[in-house]
Amino acid sequence: MAVATTRTGRSRISERVAAVSPSATLAIDAKAKAMAQAGEDVVGFGVGEPDFPTPARIVEAAVAACRDPRNHHYSPTPGLPELRQAIADKTKRDSGYEVGANQVLVTNGGKHAVAEAFETLLDPGDEVLVPAPYWTTYPEAIRLAGGVPVEVATDESTGFLPTPAQLEEKASAATKVLLFVSPSNPTGAVADLQLISEIGRLASERGWWVVTDEIYEHLVYDGRRHHSMPVVVPELAERTVVLNGVAKTYAMTGWRVGWMIAPVDVIAAASNLQSHVTSNVNNVAQQAALAALSGDLSDVAMMREAFDRRRKSIVALLNEIPGVSCIEPHGAFYAYPSFAGVLGRQIRGRRPTTSLELADLVLSEAKVAFVPAEAFGHSGYGRFSYALSDADLERGVKAMGALLAEAEE
Repeated sequence: MAVATTRTGRSRISERVAAVSPSATLAIDAKAKAMAQAGEDVVGFGVGEPDFPTPARIVEAAVAACRDPRNHHYSPTPGLPELRQAIADKTKRDSGYEVGANQVLVTNGGKHAVAEAFETLLDPGDEVLVPAPYWTTYPEAIRLAGGVPVEVATDESTGFLPTPAQLEEKASAATKVLLFVSPSNPTGAVADLQLISEIGRLASERGWWVVTDEIYEHLVYDGRRHHSMPVVVPELAERTVVLNGVAKTYAMTGWRVGWMIAPVDVIAAASNLQSHVTSNVNNVAQQAALAALSGDLSDVAMMREAFDRRRKSIVALLNEIPGVSCIEPHGAFYAYPSFAGVLGRQIRGRRPTTSLELADLVLSEAKVAFVPAEAFGHSGYGRFSYALSDADLERGVKAMGALLAEAEE
């Protein structure tokens, strides 16, 4: 982006911040919402958040917390002690990873946990292995921390998962961190136990840190299971940061409560950082998160059943469109179809050659919004969130399909 300068010739905006790319997922959603506000009937597959309301028991806990004067004041920067303990307990219950409350830092949402993890671990020039396609925020957070994201390209042949050989090929003497995400946003890929073991052992042998984002841990299908890397490779625990939050599991994206789990010295350093940036996370939201984690997983089971149904439906509908193919995702709530058979063909006077150009065409002509693969360090694909109603899902894919059926050589 162009940066204006002052009369002294110095830029008004720092080069570091000016270099940040806007979130493509939010940009697509904003354009779709603007069209909707203008009266156009738009189906949005863009932003990844559950379409369910936060469970009532969690909302009621927040209402009660609002009335409690203890929540009207500053609280400890790392999080309410009872919430930190609940996160430790939940982590042991759900993944078998046993940690202490002093290894937990409560953050202002999952993105804040991502940013603080890299800010705490990286010095300028440190390299981070980032399997692609990746969630759009990861490389930006790495760069803001002074690090260098090193993309490790994956494709359908490995189910969009990196192999140990690919990681070794991209590693260098400057490699400090491996980013590992399963289930994946944007592809829905889920790593099996063997691959996690192989990658974890490689990281341990090379002395790399691992930052693993487990935000979609409960959204897995087809009998698959989520496995936490420090459980599979215990010797890696002293160099592992686990990121998570309540957003996806409990339909609490707007509450902004995430966390990082790491060795005590890392948590102490990150807490010190947070004390100067945000202080404590909103106390009412923390109390809501405490209620979420203290209950059972029946709410997510209901949502997962709906997501599973929609997952099967969207994959089938996408594969019916000539020129479009979609492998079945096993986790999260995203489908990631290839448009290889459509790109380069003429559609209503335009000839899109990239998924970015195709996304713009589909939004303009079919009133359907999806996120192009360029947002994820990839090309030729698109991310479709199926966290929307069954009716809208079918209507949106069919509308896009009707448009793409017009493609000509």
